[in-house]
Amino acid sequence: MVFVLEVKEIEKKFKKSQVLNNISFCISQGEVFGLVGLNGIGKTTLIKIILNLLLQDKGEVTIFSNPNADLKSKSLIAYLPEKFNPSPFLKGREFLELSMGYYGLDYNLQEAEILCNQLGLKFEALDRRISNYSKGMGQKLGLISVFLTRAPLLILDEPMSGLDPSARIALKKKLISYKAEGNSIFFSSHILADIEEICDKIGVIHEGGLIFEGSSKEFISKYPANSLEESFLSAINL
Repeated sequence: MVFVLEVKEIEKKFKKSQVLNNISFCISQGEVFGLVGLNGIGKTTLIKIILNLLLQDKGEVTIFSNPNADLKSKSLIAYLPEKFNPSPFLKGREFLELSMGYYGLDYNLQEAEILCNQLGLKFEALDRRISNYSKGMGQKLGLISVFLTRAPLLILDEPMSGLDPSARIALKKKLISYKAEGNSIFFSSHILADIEEICDKIGVIHEGGLIFEGSSKEFISKYPANSLEESFLSAINL
């Protein structure tokens, strides 16, 4: 079976601190995978390794069975970092045009307008400089850029950051519809209610290891509680 993303026995140490220890999981086509863990526990480090922005000490990562360092693999991924900081001197439209250029794609004005409407960003805001954007507007711009690529694998680090409740609802609807088109999504979040609502599988990372991989229901069954949040606290002994 060909997995969209396969992470095999990843280890990473910074000086004497073992940040990641024997991390393994996989994502199938049309699957949403949520990575859960406390802040500073290694989620962003793992994402950087998946993207080949940081080299692991041990293990391997493949995208559609190809090494993650291959250009072909990179062309199949669209990534939104937790700290999304595009050039403030660009207009929103210019940023989107530049982003599409990286993928060899033309900027689709009509699709951009549809995405603006779906995510609650005024279309005319794309003609304003990003320096005039609020944090929420900037986050929506970043999300629009990844959806425009139509990449079969989205990697999103804390995608709900800076979004108000209505925008979070809109994003969850868009993620579900993107998945329904056969695409796969990997995202990290500390908002467990969002994870529970839209993820087919979750991975729980704690003290450098992946202590669970499976569905939210399976996790709650393993760590009995009234909610995913309470199960998570039980799993990490808090």
